Amino acid sequence: MTVLVTGGAGYIGSHMVLALLDAGERVVVVDNLSTGFRSAVPPPALLIEGNVGDQDLISRIIAEHGVRAIVHFAGSIVVPDSVADPLGYYLNNTSNSRTLIAAAVAGGVKAFIFSSTAAVYGNPAEIPVKETADLKPVSPYGTSKLMTEMMLADTAFAHDFRYVALRYFNVAGADPAGRAGQSTPRATHLIKVACETALGKRASMDVFGTDYPTPDGTCVRDYIHVTDLVAAHMAALGYLESGGTSDVFNCGYSSGYSVLEVIEAVKRASGGPFAVTLGPRRPGDAEAIVADSAKIRERLGWTPKLANLDTIVAHALGWERSLKQAAA
Repeated sequence: MTVLVTGGAGYIGSHMVLALLDAGERVVVVDNLSTGFRSAVPPPALLIEGNVGDQDLISRIIAEHGVRAIVHFAGSIVVPDSVADPLGYYLNNTSNSRTLIAAAVAGGVKAFIFSSTAAVYGNPAEIPVKETADLKPVSPYGTSKLMTEMMLADTAFAHDFRYVALRYFNVAGADPAGRAGQSTPRATHLIKVACETALGKRASMDVFGTDYPTPDGTCVRDYIHVTDLVAAHMAALGYLESGGTSDVFNCGYSSGYSVLEVIEAVKRASGGPFAVTLGPRRPGDAEAIVADSAKIRERLGWTPKLANLDTIVAHALGWERSLKQAAA
């Protein structure tokens, strides 16, 4: 039996593929390679280039490879882009997910893990935010993910199908062994952008908004190491396959850092200053969001091992140095 990973040639998906292979699983990856890389999918995982919105393709893969579980990463993730292109995000994140879910149900796949987002909360009234908080996304990105959560809940009610939706907070870092990392060109992730700037790959970096009601005026986020996030996916897979019921879990550390604090951490790790431009707010950004992660720790037994901003930054910076050396 096989685990199907959509978006497995991308940043988080490629780390998931490594974890599954390390656990002795058979893995098939479907990725359209719009932002992913063939080189990010290690053998013996099988990479099939295609779109998760192609129901015939997904149905064929499920049947031919005996897929027992799907881990769904494929999608668009840039908040400002979703504001500019909402229909594109509803197509890629919502409509294509609907097609994937339909193929899973038709093919008898009973376990489905969905990469959701803390953006479903918008600007929460209380921090840290619990899974029971009001869901009020402030961007089409957040709404597109919430709509998929709703489809999963309705599908699980109607069919022999169970899911876990993991609401990611801000994912960063790289595989501690250096096997994978964030390689997407023109990425917008703060820690990656700061690391690129520190290494001279960018002339400067922008800070979007300095007038938020936070201690230093910049946005506050809960940063989670990609390796700990993947461990949460592995725990969710084991939970579903041992009979766990459908559920939603936050994935974060319950501690927040501002944009300026992250930049200072990158300066410490890189050993020097770099150019930072302070600018106006960016559409769709929430002011502050930090996870209450008690539920996933208690229900899934998830225990993060890399919950330290300096560790996250060090691994991200190491990956950026390896990319720079490879390009030289």
